[in-house]
Amino acid sequence: MALVTLVEVEKTLTDDESIRECLQQNGIEYERWIIARGIDADSTADEILNAYSAEIDELKTRGGYVTADVIDVSPQTPGLDEMLAKFNREHWHDEDEVRFVISGHGLFHINGATGVLAIEVEAGDLIRVPRGTKHWFNLCSDRRIRAIRLFQEKSGWTPQYTDSDIDRKHEPVCLGTTYLPQVAGHR
Repeated sequence: MALVTLVEVEKTLTDDESIRECLQQNGIEYERWIIARGIDADSTADEILNAYSAEIDELKTRGGYVTADVIDVSPQTPGLDEMLAKFNREHWHDEDEVRFVISGHGLFHINGATGVLAIEVEAGDLIRVPRGTKHWFNLCSDRRIRAIRLFQEKSGWTPQYTDSDIDRKHEPVCLGTTYLPQVAGHR
């Protein structure tokens, strides 16, 4: 399950109800999906897309998405630092940014209605950042993420940078549940 940190007040939300409420207040759609049986580190992009074809088709209908692909990023990805430099500056898009995480971890920062949110996503998390939402993305320390992406245009989205430098004021720190105190009744 995603973790959401309200950056300005240094508060991390770990329970499902609080996370969903906070994200909804900021226009971010969030869902938890079950990882499909038979999907593992060796699965091809086509196998992953086939395993989730019903869910992808439903999202396409709901959001007007026309294409889906699988992004697979690891420390061995050629030009990884250059690729990440495109995502880790505050920007927005003319279309939604939709990701369903198959494996790995990532950190979306949203410059939203309630301030800056850090949303740490992991396997099973589906996030939709609506068009026009100012945000940036970093990988966590494992520098690994595999995700299904959906697009409203076949050419994909282009980042429109704000050049605000707000992203430089926020550390890309992923917490993970192992670093959070466990509270009775919560994960």
